[in-house]
Amino acid sequence: MGSKAAGSVTSRRLARAAVVLLMVLGSSLTACEYTYDDDGRPGASPTSTAGNVVLPPDPALEETVTGEALEEWAKSALPESQGQSFYSSSGYLNPGESKSEQTVQLPGGTYAVTLACRGTRRVTFTVRVGDVDLVDLTLGCANARVSVVQLERDAILSITVGSRSDANFAYRVSRL
Repeated sequence: MGSKAAGSVTSRRLARAAVVLLMVLGSSLTACEYTYDDDGRPGASPTSTAGNVVLPPDPALEETVTGEALEEWAKSALPESQGQSFYSSSGYLNPGESKSEQTVQLPGGTYAVTLACRGTRRVTFTVRVGDVDLVDLTLGCANARVSVVQLERDAILSITVGSRSDANFAYRVSRL
């Protein structure tokens, strides 16, 4: 009889310990919170990427266009921004072609760089300030992406767009 009593006490203690452990783990998981410390940023960097937003793809946009159709597509592909638009461009790329452009002088602040492409493949977008890449991304066509960048001082952005196949591109730089 003593061994049964000792066994039931041991199993009760194990059960209680398991319940307490589950309660502690459960409460610690519900208390998790993500925080981001801005002090982790390099001090010498003139700019930083604050975030990205992916807009939903449109599978009907696999064919390239020119002329008025290109202008209409660029307007619809680049959603209206809340802030002042400083620079925008759109165009057509032949296979293997790349184009580089520069924005006007932008005052320091936070900007949305909206990128879009149209075609059957991908377009590479690189947005730089001097030698620093702010955005370096290959975007599948029929998509658009908004990248938020912070300019610590006045700057001119250099934007390079390239593709291995026929493609349309559009982008806009707007102050937030």
